[in-house]
Amino acid sequence: MDDGRTIVWWSAGVASSVAAKVALAHDANAIVAYCDTSSTEHPDNERFLIDCQRWYGKEIMRLRSSVFLDTWDVYERTRWLVGVNGARCTTELKKNVRRAFQRADDVQAFGFTADEPRRAERFRAHNPECNAWFPLIERGLKHADCEALLREMGIELPAMYRLGYRNNNCIGCVKGGAGYWNKIRTDFPEVFARMAKLERALDVAILKRQVRKKRVRVFLDQLDPSSGDYAAEPAIECGLACGTTLAEIDATPIEPQPTDRDRLRRLAAAVRAYASRRGLSGDWETWDALRAELEAVEREVERE
Repeated sequence: MDDGRTIVWWSAGVASSVAAKVALAHDANAIVAYCDTSSTEHPDNERFLIDCQRWYGKEIMRLRSSVFLDTWDVYERTRWLVGVNGARCTTELKKNVRRAFQRADDVQAFGFTADEPRRAERFRAHNPECNAWFPLIERGLKHADCEALLREMGIELPAMYRLGYRNNNCIGCVKGGAGYWNKIRTDFPEVFARMAKLERALDVAILKRQVRKKRVRVFLDQLDPSSGDYAAEPAIECGLACGTTLAEIDATPIEPQPTDRDRLRRLAAAVRAYASRRGLSGDWETWDALRAELEAVEREVERE
């Protein structure tokens, strides 16, 4: 790693922040670069960025699109929100900005953690031109380790984590599911209302549901406030691997498969949520039997 530059892609997330510190310990001249989308992120991210700069002992380089101002500008001018190949905002504000800055001989460090080796492998396979380095995986650091390290350093986690979000993305991410958007409705009602209005103006919907094996659009202004389970939804990715992952998710079978850990857990969570909402007055014996069966399935999945 001595010939070209080392670039660490910082995203205001816990993992990328620790990855930057690890990379700087390896190469004090590494560039910590941020594809700046702060105008649509939580304002506390600015405080977190300053804290990280003090920890690193150097400034984080801010890179911005020369074409678009922010995510809303992308949505309104391209009339595109999200599809099987990912989100246009990620392409315009992150991928294209990153590609314009990078050089062929750069070593590029990313904050994939030891929890997600398959995601890192997938990234490398779909980006063969990128000399990717995963310092956290190399050192066996998981997401929880990164959180613990930041706390030990006296750095408060970004506000979005403290609000219960698993990622520190732009507020109102178009890659979120029903549970995510219902959480946004509660925490950031003005963002929810703006996106609902934009969906209608563009005649496109972020969310879909299956009706008789067909995908049907669900506009945010139609979304049942009790729909979805954010805790059970896949984590939102916002980076070079974003489009690849979404394409793979879209290509998976709709019906839950007995070997699919995540889908079985989501099924169990959905049934429990439905039972809780409806109160399940009546045939409790039947529900207890169903609950026991679902719990047995979950235990079986855990043993895989």
